[in-house]
Amino acid sequence: MNPEASGPATHYYMIRGGKEKRNVTVLESGTVGGEYIKTYGHYHIGNLDETYWIAEGGGIVVLQKRKIDSSGKPIDDEIESFQAIAVKKGDSVFIPSDTGHLLVNTGKTWLVTIDDSPVNFDEVDPVSLPGHADYESVKKMRGFAYYLVEENGKLKLERNSRYKKIPETQISSFN
Repeated sequence: MNPEASGPATHYYMIRGGKEKRNVTVLESGTVGGEYIKTYGHYHIGNLDETYWIAEGGGIVVLQKRKIDSSGKPIDDEIESFQAIAVKKGDSVFIPSDTGHLLVNTGKTWLVTIDDSPVNFDEVDPVSLPGHADYESVKKMRGFAYYLVEENGKLKLERNSRYKKIPETQISSFN
Protein backbone atom coordinates (compact mmCIF):
# COMPACT_ATOMS: atom_id res chain seq x y z
CA MET A 1 0.00 0.00 0.00
CA ASN A 2 2.80 2.40 0.93
CA PRO A 3 6.16 1.27 -0.52
CA GLU A 4 8.03 4.03 1.35
CA ALA A 5 6.84 2.88 4.81
CA SER A 6 9.43 1.36 7.13
CA GLY A 7 9.15 -2.16 8.48
CA PRO A 8 11.12 -5.36 8.94
CA ALA A 9 13.74 -6.11 6.27
CA THR A 10 12.11 -9.48 5.55
CA HIS A 11 8.34 -9.90 5.70
CA TYR A 12 8.21 -13.64 5.15
CA TYR A 13 10.32 -16.71 4.55
CA MET A 14 9.61 -19.60 2.20
CA ILE A 15 10.94 -23.13 2.00
CA ARG A 16 10.20 -24.50 -1.47
CA GLY A 17 9.57 -28.23 -1.65
CA GLY A 18 9.73 -28.81 -5.39
CA LYS A 19 7.58 -31.60 -6.82
CA GLU A 20 8.07 -34.10 -3.99
CA LYS A 21 7.56 -31.97 -0.88
CA ARG A 22 5.15 -29.25 0.16
CA ASN A 23 6.13 -25.59 0.57
CA VAL A 24 6.31 -23.84 3.94
CA THR A 25 5.74 -20.10 4.41
CA VAL A 26 6.43 -18.20 7.65
CA LEU A 27 5.12 -14.63 7.91
CA GLU A 28 6.38 -12.08 10.41
CA SER A 29 3.82 -10.28 12.59
CA GLY A 30 3.20 -6.54 12.62
CA THR A 31 2.36 -3.79 10.18
CA VAL A 32 4.15 -1.66 7.62
CA GLY A 33 2.64 1.81 7.28
CA GLY A 34 -0.49 0.52 9.00
CA GLU A 35 -0.90 -2.41 6.59
CA TYR A 36 -0.57 -5.92 8.03
CA ILE A 37 2.41 -7.93 6.78
CA LYS A 38 1.45 -10.11 3.83
CA THR A 39 2.89 -12.31 1.10
CA TYR A 40 3.34 -10.99 -2.40
CA GLY A 41 0.10 -12.03 -4.09
CA HIS A 42 -0.09 -13.72 -7.46
CA TYR A 43 -2.32 -15.50 -9.97
CA HIS A 44 -1.51 -18.99 -11.19
CA ILE A 45 -0.69 -19.47 -14.85
CA GLY A 46 -2.53 -22.40 -16.41
CA ASN A 47 -4.86 -24.86 -14.75
CA LEU A 48 -3.37 -25.06 -11.26
CA ASP A 49 -5.33 -25.39 -8.04
CA GLU A 50 -3.67 -25.03 -4.65
CA THR A 51 -4.48 -25.72 -1.01
CA TYR A 52 -3.12 -23.86 2.02
CA TRP A 53 -3.02 -25.54 5.43
CA ILE A 54 -2.60 -23.25 8.45
CA ALA A 55 0.04 -24.84 10.68
CA GLU A 56 0.46 -22.06 13.26
CA GLY A 57 -0.96 -18.65 14.07
CA GLY A 58 -3.84 -16.90 12.40
CA GLY A 59 -4.58 -14.38 9.72
CA ILE A 60 -6.48 -13.78 6.53
CA VAL A 61 -6.36 -15.62 3.20
CA VAL A 62 -7.29 -13.18 0.43
CA LEU A 63 -8.73 -14.49 -2.83
CA GLN A 64 -9.71 -12.44 -5.85
CA LYS A 65 -10.83 -13.32 -9.34
CA ARG A 66 -10.45 -10.93 -12.28
CA LYS A 67 -13.15 -10.24 -14.85
CA ILE A 68 -12.50 -11.70 -18.29
CA ASP A 69 -12.81 -9.67 -21.51
CA SER A 70 -14.52 -10.87 -24.71
CA SER A 71 -11.28 -12.40 -26.01
CA GLY A 72 -10.79 -14.46 -22.84
CA LYS A 73 -8.06 -12.32 -21.29
CA PRO A 74 -8.22 -11.19 -17.64
CA ILE A 75 -8.83 -7.51 -16.92
CA ASP A 76 -6.34 -6.57 -14.19
CA ASP A 77 -8.26 -3.59 -12.76
CA GLU A 78 -11.73 -5.19 -12.71
CA ILE A 79 -12.43 -7.78 -10.02
CA GLU A 80 -15.32 -10.22 -10.31
CA SER A 81 -15.07 -11.65 -6.79
CA PHE A 82 -13.07 -10.87 -3.67
CA GLN A 83 -12.88 -12.84 -0.41
CA ALA A 84 -11.00 -12.17 2.81
CA ILE A 85 -11.21 -15.34 4.90
CA ALA A 86 -10.12 -15.37 8.55
CA VAL A 87 -8.10 -18.53 9.30
CA LYS A 88 -6.41 -20.13 12.29
CA LYS A 89 -4.27 -23.17 13.07
CA GLY A 90 -5.91 -26.33 11.72
CA ASP A 91 -7.87 -24.62 8.90
CA SER A 92 -7.32 -25.23 5.18
CA VAL A 93 -8.31 -23.15 2.18
CA PHE A 94 -8.71 -24.41 -1.40
CA ILE A 95 -7.63 -21.95 -4.09
CA PRO A 96 -9.08 -22.65 -7.56
CA SER A 97 -7.03 -21.94 -10.68
CA ASP A 98 -7.24 -18.39 -12.07
CA THR A 99 -7.79 -17.06 -8.53
CA GLY A 100 -5.31 -14.53 -7.17
CA HIS A 101 -4.27 -15.16 -3.59
CA LEU A 102 -2.13 -13.90 -0.75
CA LEU A 103 -1.73 -14.41 3.01
CA VAL A 104 -1.94 -11.71 5.67
CA ASN A 105 -0.65 -12.14 9.23
CA THR A 106 -3.05 -10.30 11.53
CA GLY A 107 -1.81 -12.03 14.69
CA LYS A 108 0.93 -11.34 17.23
CA THR A 109 2.98 -14.45 16.38
CA TRP A 110 4.27 -16.01 13.17
CA LEU A 111 1.68 -17.23 10.67
CA VAL A 112 2.91 -20.55 9.27
CA THR A 113 1.32 -22.23 6.26
CA ILE A 114 1.96 -25.31 4.18
CA ASP A 115 0.86 -25.46 0.54
CA ASP A 116 0.90 -27.95 -2.32
CA SER A 117 1.90 -25.61 -5.17
CA PRO A 118 4.51 -27.41 -7.31
CA VAL A 119 7.86 -25.77 -7.98
CA ASN A 120 10.02 -26.77 -10.93
CA PHE A 121 13.62 -26.25 -9.85
CA ASP A 122 14.74 -26.33 -13.51
CA GLU A 123 13.18 -22.88 -14.10
CA VAL A 124 15.35 -19.75 -14.33
CA ASP A 125 14.20 -18.34 -10.95
CA PRO A 126 12.08 -21.10 -9.37
CA VAL A 127 12.33 -20.00 -5.76
CA SER A 128 11.36 -16.34 -5.78
CA LEU A 129 9.36 -16.17 -9.03
CA PRO A 130 8.16 -19.61 -10.09
CA GLY A 131 7.01 -19.88 -13.72
CA HIS A 132 3.51 -21.04 -12.74
CA ALA A 133 2.74 -17.67 -11.10
CA ASP A 134 1.90 -14.20 -12.46
CA TYR A 135 3.23 -11.57 -10.04
CA GLU A 136 3.41 -8.74 -12.60
CA SER A 137 -0.37 -8.14 -12.72
CA VAL A 138 -0.41 -7.63 -8.95
CA LYS A 139 2.72 -5.46 -9.05
CA LYS A 140 1.16 -3.23 -11.73
CA MET A 141 -1.92 -2.67 -9.49
CA ARG A 142 0.27 -2.21 -6.36
CA GLY A 143 -1.53 -5.01 -4.56
CA PHE A 144 -4.94 -6.59 -4.48
CA ALA A 145 -8.31 -4.82 -4.62
CA TYR A 146 -8.30 -4.23 -0.84
CA TYR A 147 -5.51 -3.72 1.67
CA LEU A 148 -5.84 -5.11 5.21
CA VAL A 149 -4.92 -2.33 7.60
CA GLU A 150 -4.96 -1.69 11.32
CA GLU A 151 -7.09 1.28 12.32
CA ASN A 152 -7.56 2.14 16.00
CA GLY A 153 -6.42 -1.36 16.94
CA LYS A 154 -8.94 -3.07 14.62
CA LEU A 155 -8.68 -4.83 11.28
CA LYS A 156 -10.13 -2.90 8.35
CA LEU A 157 -10.37 -3.44 4.60
CA GLU A 158 -9.17 -0.40 2.66
CA ARG A 159 -10.00 -0.14 -1.05
CA ASN A 160 -7.10 0.02 -3.53
CA SER A 161 -8.02 3.03 -5.70
CA ARG A 162 -6.08 1.68 -8.71
CA TYR A 163 -8.92 -0.77 -9.44
CA LYS A 164 -11.84 0.47 -11.56
CA LYS A 165 -14.37 -2.16 -10.48
CA ILE A 166 -14.36 -4.21 -7.29
CA PRO A 167 -17.22 -5.78 -5.34
CA GLU A 168 -18.12 -4.70 -1.83
CA THR A 169 -16.80 -7.22 0.68
CA GLN A 170 -16.16 -8.03 4.29
CA ILE A 171 -13.98 -10.43 6.24
CA SER A 172 -15.65 -13.79 6.65
CA SER A 173 -14.98 -16.46 9.24
CA PHE A 174 -13.68 -19.83 8.13
CA ASN A 175 -16.40 -22.50 8.04
